[in-house]
Amino acid sequence: MSRAIIFPGQGSQYVGMGKSLADAHAPAKLVFEEVNDALGQDLSAIMWDGPEDELKLTENTQPALMAHSLAIVRTLEAGGVNIGDIASYVAGHSLGEYSALCAAGSFSLADTARLLKIRGKAMQAAVPVGEGAMAAIIGMELDAVEELAKDVSDLGTCVSANDNAPGQVVVSGHKAAVEKAIELAKERGARMGVLLPVSAPFHCPLMQPAADAMAEALASVTISDPIVPVISNVKAAPVSDAAEIEALLVAQVTGAVRWRESAASLPSLGVDQVVEMGAGKVLCGLLKRIDRSISSLNIQEPDHIDAFLASL
Repeated sequence: MSRAIIFPGQGSQYVGMGKSLADAHAPAKLVFEEVNDALGQDLSAIMWDGPEDELKLTENTQPALMAHSLAIVRTLEAGGVNIGDIASYVAGHSLGEYSALCAAGSFSLADTARLLKIRGKAMQAAVPVGEGAMAAIIGMELDAVEELAKDVSDLGTCVSANDNAPGQVVVSGHKAAVEKAIELAKERGARMGVLLPVSAPFHCPLMQPAADAMAEALASVTISDPIVPVISNVKAAPVSDAAEIEALLVAQVTGAVRWRESAASLPSLGVDQVVEMGAGKVLCGLLKRIDRSISSLNIQEPDHIDAFLASL
């Protein structure tokens, strides 16, 4: 069996995430402690006890989701199961790409936590609150959404930011342009256009200040070649070179997340099973809409780890 391990992005977080893992497995508990130490904050307390508004702050959400994912990875490793032994590829949605790279040994855990804290703060600060927006356009394919985005560009920036699955594309940019895109999408036959509850317009050119901040931050850490190839959000193709990974992570801040293409490429890479490690089951759900021939499972609780180990 050829397997890809995938890691969730923003929106999958929930209060209580990772608590049962920390209670059941010492290696998981150590991950949360190491992340807390790296950030100089009690992030695990926010993850486990809330308040939800604190957890939803981008600068907390991003390292929190990574910590949950890596707690699962480290627990498996303590059981003698390494990513390099069970996966042919790794991938992650947006911030999840950092989780994937950490799991594959490109970044240390502490560096990944600090990078995501910087990334979250920089993305939040790039555009004043209320000036940007993101919206999910449901029931319209990528080409039509890109045409739509062009047609509202007189009102400001509007681009496709996340190509998540067939008929599910997210646009991002100036609020007026995004709101007009929702209106036009409905006129042109989309099933639904809905503003997303996010604090900034991610993955669009307005994020350039955050891309600059990440270029500086990434230049200051050690990046190693991953032990298995990482499927890049920007390229929708596997990469294994540390220097290329660094450049792609900078480009990812303003570039689109090409998730549909990334997942659709898996069968041609020989992958027949996908394992989502971390909070929620969003990516498994998207995969079912992209290619039902690939089996998928989610690991987020201790019993999921036990079942997965038993299946190997």
